[in-house]
Amino acid sequence: MSEDEAKTDGGEIELLSFRVGEQEYSVDIMSVREIRGWTKATPLPHAPSFVRGVINLRGTVLPIVDLASRLGLPSGEDSSRNVIIVVHVDGQTLGLLVNAVSDILSIPQDDMQVPPELAADVSHTFIRALTIYEGRMIRVLNLEAVMPNREGMAA
Repeated sequence: MSEDEAKTDGGEIELLSFRVGEQEYSVDIMSVREIRGWTKATPLPHAPSFVRGVINLRGTVLPIVDLASRLGLPSGEDSSRNVIIVVHVDGQTLGLLVNAVSDILSIPQDDMQVPPELAADVSHTFIRALTIYEGRMIRVLNLEAVMPNREGMAA
């Protein structure tokens, strides 16, 4: 069954959940290419503050987005326990720097709820949906909103 069929027939969606600080987020597993350990990024001049820099991923230059910084959360210390989730969306591949990967979740599509419109909260545009899993509130990221615009990446 394709991803689109799963989303239209009330089926389940698979999410990769991970921690950013003390909060739990997730992304659609179909956009995840790989999960790798922390690698120090090479900074780029004039890059947005939430872009840590770039790393070499098997000959490809991969931008690294500090997800905590992008979401307006306190950015933690660099640690060898940090993880980079390599995602592909809208024809662009980038790495998301997170604290730890938690789990792969299968969530019924009907359990996904649209986040409330909170005008004072700018970060709501980063959240596509909310769901409760085993008593935990899981935020589903809108990867298109998290990605830096291509003009901002040109260094």
